[in-house]
Amino acid sequence: MPRPHGFSYRRRGDGTVVVTHGARTAALLRGERAERFLEEVERGDAQLVMARWTGDYKRGNERTARDHPRNHG
Repeated sequence: MPRPHGFSYRRRGDGTVVVTHGARTAALLRGERAERFLEEVERGDAQLVMARWTGDYKRGNERTARDHPRNHG
């Protein structure tokens, strides 16, 4: 699976964090969620953290997981 790339974030004056991917807004985080995000981004791989927080980390395995026998009731 390729490593995530193209993410960036900006902290606004009011504490809101805007996560973008390319030129598009991928997430808008406020309050406690913004604080947790910033702590996590500083500790780990920033691109991977941003991909996970925006839900953009699911690449390529959705169909495999959907078709797996344990996922059929």
